[in-house]
Amino acid sequence: MPMELLLLSNSTNFGQEMYSHAAQTFAEVVADRPVTFVPFALADWDDYADRAIAAMRAFGVTATSAHRAAAPDRAILEAEVVMMGGGNTFRLLDSLHGLKVIDGLSQRVRAGTTRYIGASAGSNLACPSIRTTNDMPICRPPSFDALGVIPFQINLHYVDADPLSTYMGETRDMRIEEFLEENDCPVLAMYEGSWLRVRGERATVTGPARLFRRDGWEAIEGGVDVSRLLQLTPTFDGGRRPRPGERGV
Repeated sequence: MPMELLLLSNSTNFGQEMYSHAAQTFAEVVADRPVTFVPFALADWDDYADRAIAAMRAFGVTATSAHRAAAPDRAILEAEVVMMGGGNTFRLLDSLHGLKVIDGLSQRVRAGTTRYIGASAGSNLACPSIRTTNDMPICRPPSFDALGVIPFQINLHYVDADPLSTYMGETRDMRIEEFLEENDCPVLAMYEGSWLRVRGERATVTGPARLFRRDGWEAIEGGVDVSRLLQLTPTFDGGRRPRPGERGV
């Protein structure tokens, strides 16, 4: 079976209901299968699950929450469709490590046994690592390694730098460039309202995005085929900075 992924940059567009901006594609990926929602990126699981389940119900998708199952790990690993909710990426990854489902879920998604939908932090988790999240490390997972069902990184909620701003901190572009200094792995930066759809060996982006590499970036407009990214082999921790003992350091 082909791998089926839908990776949303964000859960909610301004002035719209949760997931409604991608409702048609969402329902297409689900294809009338029951969805297991994973709320662990936020602290209030009940409230988050209630809101997400109601939002999915509005466009005909039936969902239950993994945290309400007698065995949440089995609920995730036996799911036909997993919807990995957004929030804090470090908290989400730490929770899934605690349930010991990272390897099993990755295998099932790669095999096409489980269809995977993510939003924000949930989309980050599909990458090899969570190193390109925008979140603070509010907790410490055993590893930054994530599901790795795609061989490149994503940055969500991407925004352009304001040329009129007096803000002196790093822009999003600068932070992505810092990642690329340490790791040779492209970063697909998706603006809010955009998403990545993967079916087997085909990947397309809906909505605007930028693809960052060590040698620069390129703009990606809606509907562009980015299947070539699925053939990449990322390299991590091959940084350009000098190490102690090198270059006189």
